[in-house]
Amino acid sequence: MNFEEISELEKRVLVPTYDRMPFLAVRGESCYLYDDSGKKYLDFLGGLAVNSLGYAHPELMAVVRDEGESLLHVSNLIYHPYQGPLAEKLARLTGLDRAFFANTGTEAVEGAIKLARAYARKHHPAEPPASAGALPFERFEILALENCFHGRTLGALSATWPEKYRKPFEPLVPGFKFVRLNDAAHLRESFSPRTAAVILETIQGEGGVVELSEEFLKTAQELCRAHDALFIADEIQCGLGRTGRFFAYQRFGLKPDVVLVAKPLAAGLPLAAIVARDEVAQAFSPGMHGTTFGGGPLQCRLALKVLEIIERPGFLEHVREVGGYFRAQLERLKQDVSIISDVRGEGLMQAAVLSVPGKDIVRRAVEAGFLMNCTQEKVLRFLPPLVIERRHVDQVIEGLRPILASTSDSKTKEVHA
Repeated sequence: MNFEEISELEKRVLVPTYDRMPFLAVRGESCYLYDDSGKKYLDFLGGLAVNSLGYAHPELMAVVRDEGESLLHVSNLIYHPYQGPLAEKLARLTGLDRAFFANTGTEAVEGAIKLARAYARKHHPAEPPASAGALPFERFEILALENCFHGRTLGALSATWPEKYRKPFEPLVPGFKFVRLNDAAHLRESFSPRTAAVILETIQGEGGVVELSEEFLKTAQELCRAHDALFIADEIQCGLGRTGRFFAYQRFGLKPDVVLVAKPLAAGLPLAAIVARDEVAQAFSPGMHGTTFGGGPLQCRLALKVLEIIERPGFLEHVREVGGYFRAQLERLKQDVSIISDVRGEGLMQAAVLSVPGKDIVRRAVEAGFLMNCTQEKVLRFLPPLVIERRHVDQVIEGLRPILASTSDSKTKEVHA
């Protein structure tokens, strides 16, 4: 079926939750996608940070095609050869102790919320009521940040800030409070004896590639340590090499109690992990949490290969070098076109903040053969495969330049009209 046939079919049979780009992807190679007409697209969206090693990576494809592998799935009631080694590797990379495997980032967030409440209940049981008729005092609240995004299931959505995601499904899960972004004083004010955990993205992805300050992050860790609350680092988008470090929180020497990873972990197959220090992990016991598909043999084997590749000498240095070059080129572009108001990000997680809506710019970029997306209405977000080179950066910049320049000219004419 061609693009027109597929798009018409989807209009009839799919739940309308996605505003898709207008082409039919049929194959990929390195950092390029190809449509059914043979047109090539340089992908600076990377499957929303999933395709960190690009498309059809030969070592990953060799794992998928291994004829000696006969286990696609076994129940989590049965051992298989790859889950233990993957947990061990994630524990070493994070400096933590134990891992639980799920399918998606939002499931990892859900599990972390449950883990935080289980830990609080185990180590800080409810105090008796101070007076007759009063409720027992329990530690169950989760602090999240304004502008954050942690997922779309009810628990993860309850920890997500934008009203457009939350409002259609209210009432949500109680016990969540939001702290002003990078406001350490407000974080201190918001902390209470009821606080079970703080959950945050070291760099907010859906929020527009917004970096948290060192002061704020260290205050969060300090408060959690002082009150025996859990410090949960959501590294689902910014982790696993995206910033040129294995984890974005490592820039400031932080040591979270729980780290959440997903997106690129299994090279495009669903896999997520909750990695926690031992005392925290022991708050779960058999039967308290589980999953049917999380941590399957093929996913875990692919994840081991992904981590092996990222750990190779020079890989993260390459991400930092090309990411720094990309940032510099975006800054230069900002000087040349008036509608870029800011550039931000780290490594190969970059953004250009616009003074106008970016949806039409993304559409025109797709027509020109470049993939990116727009978040928060005015933020062009770039999450390319970590294997891109300087020449790919140059191609994207030069592809965007005339689109942004013509938009700037149009905006200027509107102002003067």
